[in-house]
Amino acid sequence: MALRIEHLSKTYPNGIRAVDDVSLTIPVGMFGLLGPNGAGKSTLMRILATLQEADAGTAMLDDIDVLKNKDAVRRTLGYLPQEFGLYPKATAEELLEHFAILKGITGKGERGDAVHSLLWQTNLLEARSRKLGTFSGGMRQRFGIAIALLGNPRLIIVDEPTAGLDPTERVRFLNMLSALGETAVVILSTHIVEDVSELCSHMAIIEQGRIKLEAEPIAAIKSLEGRIWRRLIERAQLAEYQQRHRVVSTKLLGGRTLVKVLSDESPGEGFEPAEPSLEDVYFAA
Repeated sequence: MALRIEHLSKTYPNGIRAVDDVSLTIPVGMFGLLGPNGAGKSTLMRILATLQEADAGTAMLDDIDVLKNKDAVRRTLGYLPQEFGLYPKATAEELLEHFAILKGITGKGERGDAVHSLLWQTNLLEARSRKLGTFSGGMRQRFGIAIALLGNPRLIIVDEPTAGLDPTERVRFLNMLSALGETAVVILSTHIVEDVSELCSHMAIIEQGRIKLEAEPIAAIKSLEGRIWRRLIERAQLAEYQQRHRVVSTKLLGGRTLVKVLSDESPGEGFEPAEPSLEDVYFAA
């Protein structure tokens, strides 16, 4: 099973080309879509989730035409948008049952089993009678995933799922997503490099609606071995170094600036080789 996207494009009425001739092949497992805010990630996710129309291109989930056969996609889709609303006075169990009915799980016994299983899977079983208005940010995200998992979807799309989560909730949430990737196509759209580095076997980097790189994270990092150099400089020197070298990132360190440079050979005296990371891949792309 795979999701195949070819030459997908979307331009808004104000002239912004949010998705620009995107082609990707996304297999079963965790796929990271990495890019800055405004890069076109959410537009692409909404098109794949059948919430927006594309101007051109195709998207096929095996034999399902994602752009034309929206009902078939929705029957096998789990979608967690970046922001979603919940009824604060409803309990977790009540609202999940309601969504299960909307998903077509009409048998009372089957629905009860599905709701119980998903609350357990998302570590919310003990909170099933609590009102959703009392949930923490991490609990809300896990409840959103419980809704997305109704009906055992083959395509799961999560848009910026860890933004605002504390470290404990983030790790728990990412572990849960990783387990889902064993049997479904899971697309993780994020601007957080660590989320992709820790979870995804395949990834793409998007900027201004265009795919800048599609690769396996490990292979992408390996391609930069021996090509990343670093040096501590004074802040006043930064503009000069940016003119002379291909600076991929800068970071303040002890009152000075740590610059990282992409170069096939030593950029000069004072530079030392640095172990490349996915962050370096991201900035280089």
